[in-house]
Amino acid sequence: MLDIRVECYAGCRADERPLRFVLCGRSFEVAEVEDRWYSPGITYFRVRATDGNFYVLRHDEGMDVWTLDAFRAFREPSLPAVSAGDISSPGSSRAS
Repeated sequence: MLDIRVECYAGCRADERPLRFVLCGRSFEVAEVEDRWYSPGITYFRVRATDGNFYVLRHDEGMDVWTLDAFRAFREPSLPAVSAGDISSPGSSRAS
């Protein structure tokens, strides 16, 4: 399990939304909370950090434990998606 610590804004309730988190010793500021959803006793936050990447943070309220449930790297919209067929192994060549 990854080591994660989350600092939250506490408004009308504790841990209302994440402000920053430390993941494996590296600090990330939350630029935007894109979405949040609830499950019994658990709150999920999809956030965009200032590094441009997207993270899904899960807070188990009963145990007061945070985990990283998902990660998606930022990709420039102008860059084409790369499929596995577009990647050649070293020493091989592809005809165009």
